[in-house]
Amino acid sequence: MSEDSKESTTGKAHEVGHSADELTAETGRCLCGAVSFTAAQVDPGMHACHCSNCRRWTGGPSLSANAAGVVFEGTAYLTVYESSAWGERGFCRKCGSSLFFRLQGSDRYILNHGSFDNPDHLKVVGEIYIDEKPSSYDFQGEHKRLTGEEFLASLGITPE
Repeated sequence: MSEDSKESTTGKAHEVGHSADELTAETGRCLCGAVSFTAAQVDPGMHACHCSNCRRWTGGPSLSANAAGVVFEGTAYLTVYESSAWGERGFCRKCGSSLFFRLQGSDRYILNHGSFDNPDHLKVVGEIYIDEKPSSYDFQGEHKRLTGEEFLASLGITPE
């Protein structure tokens, strides 16, 4: 994660522009309820990811929010798939619901919008992997749009 996102617990600017006092505690679960979570700090600013992995995994662009202090229940049903040299994805092995993306070795989760019990306050503030977005859809509004290379660079990751 970037230095900015690491500073979110100190009240300084968070990666997507929200301070720690704007972070909220949230709950969520998979479709069947076998896996649930409580997240102590969820950033209300979501990103839409257009990378081919997210689109295959979710059936469309992935809408997700950064979170810290995530605790899972039903971990017997939680499976983690290493989707790249630096990232992994978690899902329920009972119903198949996609739950999160995480940088390997990190305790910061990027939780899928559809897994939250109450996602009403989450809003799209940016798009990533815009260079992989198919022409069949577009998101409206003015917000930051990063290519895959720009996004990885913001995390300090050099693509292989």
